[in-house]
Amino acid sequence: MSTIKDFNFSGKKALIRVDFNVPLEGNGMVSDNTRIEAAAPTIHEVLRQGGSCVLMSHLGRPKSNEAEYSLKHIVPEVSKVLGVPVAFVSDCIGPEVEHAVKELQPGSVLLLENLRYYPEETQGDRAFAGQLAQWGDIYINDAFGTAHRAHASTTIVADFFPKNKCFGLLLASEIENVNKVLRDGKAPITAIIGGAKVSSKITIIKNILDTVDHLIIGGGMAFTFVKALGGSIGESLVEDDKQQLALEILAEAKQKGVLVHLPIDSCITQEFSNESPTKMAPTDAIPETWMGLDAGPKTQALFAEVIQQSETILFNGPVGVFELPTFAKGTVAICEAIARATQRGAFSLVGGGDSVSSVKQFHFEQKVSYVSTGGGAMLEMLEGKTLPGIAAILND
Repeated sequence: MSTIKDFNFSGKKALIRVDFNVPLEGNGMVSDNTRIEAAAPTIHEVLRQGGSCVLMSHLGRPKSNEAEYSLKHIVPEVSKVLGVPVAFVSDCIGPEVEHAVKELQPGSVLLLENLRYYPEETQGDRAFAGQLAQWGDIYINDAFGTAHRAHASTTIVADFFPKNKCFGLLLASEIENVNKVLRDGKAPITAIIGGAKVSSKITIIKNILDTVDHLIIGGGMAFTFVKALGGSIGESLVEDDKQQLALEILAEAKQKGVLVHLPIDSCITQEFSNESPTKMAPTDAIPETWMGLDAGPKTQALFAEVIQQSETILFNGPVGVFELPTFAKGTVAICEAIARATQRGAFSLVGGGDSVSSVKQFHFEQKVSYVSTGGGAMLEMLEGKTLPGIAAILND
């Protein structure tokens, strides 16, 4: 796997695909700079060696050239995080960019305008990728968040750098950490798969059954399994058309020697509201008109015990409606158990939008081994798919 450690950037221009698709407030200020921070080590390494950086990214999903999606808004924040002035050019191809790149001195950083102002970016257009390729001597992909897209800047552009392309430190680290679970995990390996729907997690579950020793199923998706096993789940979220699939997953897990842990009690309520009165009930005996919105105390203890015995832990999806404080206790308990296991030496990987949001919301991101920066990309890797942005660097 070729990384920036395999290249000398002295006097070279590095064309770096970063993921600066960051949230902006109404005034255009960056509200969360995590992705900029994540790209900084790669940029610093190129600058340290006496190279210069041409950064390209997308921001949002513009339909044309709407000003709100201009990357000029993030220039002050990028400059602050990197600790160096960042030049900006209001296009990503054309004569204006050509001039700015030509003027770029070693140790300097240039940020190009939003790639998605051009539909050719998402179309994976070869001619557009060729125009982008002119701006660097070496191509670095450090954008894990878009590695699952075969876009011009993430995949096609690599073809123009047959011997001069590599992974940035962030992307290399993401691949390494996902592989610590999927390929090199120390047993016992536990996957905590939560979230609302079985349908969105089927492929992940099927792919990891060959890898894990324990599978914890939580969140709304657990009720499809409980109902399929004959339980009464009241008004809880369920995918009736996935009950047969749930039984097949349980049978396959049993055949492969994977222990599946479902919630045994739930915090139930009659309205989807933080103020609605709650009580505890067995997960397979929820009264009519009631619904389960969080894991109950017995389930929290059961899940924590499994996590405590694990050496490798994957957390993908919360086990309750953690956005409402009343129903966040189960997810907080999971985070606490993972933090304790990590402290005693287990490897823990958190990935997928909601689980990442939950560990950040409850301030656990420093207490786990690795928090992935890519939602969709991480999920597709867990599903066993080859990501186009990764394949493009690996292929000569």
